[in-house]
Amino acid sequence: MADLQREGKVRWIGVSNFNVKQLKLAQAIAPITSLQPPYSLVHPEVENEVLPYCEEQGIGVIVYSPMASGLLTGAMTRERIAKLPNDDWRKHHADFKEPRLTANLDLVERLRAIGERHNCSPGAVAIAWTLQNPAVTAAIVGARKPGQLDDVVAAARIELTERDLKDLHAFAEAA
Repeated sequence: MADLQREGKVRWIGVSNFNVKQLKLAQAIAPITSLQPPYSLVHPEVENEVLPYCEEQGIGVIVYSPMASGLLTGAMTRERIAKLPNDDWRKHHADFKEPRLTANLDLVERLRAIGERHNCSPGAVAIAWTLQNPAVTAAIVGARKPGQLDDVVAAARIELTERDLKDLHAFAEAA
C-alpha cells in the first residue's frame, strides 16, 4: 500500500481492527489515515487506548457494528434469537447467549428509555452513543430494509444529554 501511495495510485491508507501497537508499526511504514474498529456499548474495548491514540494522531475512525450486529436495535428478543437459523453466527456467539444475553437485553431497555426521551429507537441511541465520542469520525451501519435507514438518520441528529450518558455509563459499570 505504501508503494502504491508513493506511485500515486492510492491517496490514503486505512486499516481495520488494529490495536495501538499495530498502528504504530504501520505508521513507521506510511501514514495511516483511517481505522475501522468494532465499537458499541456491548464492545467498547477500543475506548481506553485505541480511540485516544487515533484522536491524538489525527487518524480518522470509522466504527463498525455500533448496534452490535442487531443486538441493540430493539428488535432482538430471546424468542427471535432462539429462532435464528443454526448457520447464523449470532446464534452461537457469546453476546447472544447467557450470561451476556440478559445484560445485553437489559441494555436495550435502557436504550429504549433514552430513545423515548429523544423520540427514536434504541438502535438510533446506540449509534448516537458511538458518534458522541470525539475520536469517532463516522459509523458504518447496516440496513436490510429501507425503513431501517430512519435509525441512521435519527442517530446523526441525536444529541445525547449528560443524563443519557450518565445512565449508559452507570449501566456499563454495573455490567
